[in-house]
Amino acid sequence: MSIEFIGYISNNNSSETVVREGPILNPVHIETVAKAHENAGFDRALLAFHSTTPDSLQVAQHVLNVTDRLNVLIAQRPGFTAPTLLARQFAVLDQFSRGRVALHVITGGNATELRQDGNTLDDKDARYARTSEFLDVVRLEWTSDKPFTYKGKYYQVENAFSQVKPYHPEGIRIYFGGASDAAIDVAGKHADTFALWGESYAQVRDVTSRVHNAAVRQGRPTPRFSLSVRPIVAPTEKQAWEKAEAILARATALQDKTGYRKPADGHATAGARRLLSLADQGSRIDKRLWTEIAKLTGANSNTTALVGTPEQVAEVFGDYYDLGISHFLIRGFDPLIDTIEYGRELIPLTRELIAKRQVARGEAAE
Repeated sequence: MSIEFIGYISNNNSSETVVREGPILNPVHIETVAKAHENAGFDRALLAFHSTTPDSLQVAQHVLNVTDRLNVLIAQRPGFTAPTLLARQFAVLDQFSRGRVALHVITGGNATELRQDGNTLDDKDARYARTSEFLDVVRLEWTSDKPFTYKGKYYQVENAFSQVKPYHPEGIRIYFGGASDAAIDVAGKHADTFALWGESYAQVRDVTSRVHNAAVRQGRPTPRFSLSVRPIVAPTEKQAWEKAEAILARATALQDKTGYRKPADGHATAGARRLLSLADQGSRIDKRLWTEIAKLTGANSNTTALVGTPEQVAEVFGDYYDLGISHFLIRGFDPLIDTIEYGRELIPLTRELIAKRQVARGEAAE
C-alpha cells in the first residue's frame, strides 16, 4: 500500500499562532509555500473551502501554474455549483495540469456558515443526500461516453454530456470527509479516499471499519484512508513538548487576533465532537497525540498534534499505517517553516520506515 503526504496551502500567512499581515489573498505567500511543498517532497497539497474565503479552484490553478510536480486537493462543497459545471471545471484543470488534480468533497456541518453561500438545507442528513446525488452526476459527467439524463430529488439534468474528460483513464480521485452515519454511507458509495482528523488508534479502527462496511454494502472496494494531524517536532522529545506548550500559550494569547476560538453558539460537527471527546480523556492520548489545541479552539478544524522527534512521529505514522492509513495530511502552526522542516526529516524518515515494513511483510509498495 503506497503512502502519500498531503500538505496545506493557506491563502495567506496565518494560523492559530500567526496573526495575518497583508491581504487575505497573498499571491507571494501562496507561491512560496507551494514551491516549498514541492521541494519538501509532499505529494499533494490541500486548498481549503470556506464561505468567506478566496475560491479554492482558482487558487489551485495558480498553484499548479507555479509548480511542476505537486498535485492539488481542491476542497469544494456540493450545493453551490452545478455538478455538471464543476465536473467540467475539474476535467479542464486536470487536462492542463496533466492529471495533478483531486477533489475533496466537504458537505459542511455548520448550517449558519453555509447560509452565507445561500444554502437552504439545514438538515445535515438532507445535505449528505444532496452530496450523494451531486457526486452521481459528477461521475457520470466524467465517465459517460454519451448524453445522460439524471432525475434525483436535488439534481435533474437532461442529455448532459462533457466533451472534456479527466486526464487519466481512471479519472479524478474523490476524497471525502465526514463522521456522521449519513456521511459514512455517502463515503461508502463515492469515496476513493476517506479523510479522518487526527484521532486515537481506537477511533481510527472504528471509523475505518464503518467506512469499510459501507463500501461493502455498495459493492465497492474499501477506500484509502487519510489522517490529518499537526506534527510538532524537535531534536529531542523534551524540546518537542516544550515547543508544544509554547504553541498553546501563543495560541491562547492570540485568540482574539487570529479568530481561532470555540464557536460562540457551541456548534460542533460530528468530527469536532469526536476530537473534543478525545480531549476530555486527557491532553496526551496513545503514544504522543496531543489534544490541547483542539480543546482550546473547539476542534473546528484538524487541531490534534503529534509531538516528538522526527523519528518518534514517524513511528506513530507507522502505527497508523498498520491500522490502514496510507495518506497523511500534515500541516504545522508556522506554515512555511514547518513545511520545510517536515521535508528535512519527517517525510523521508516515514517513507523509509514504512518501506521497511512493506519489505518485511512482502507487501508491494506500488
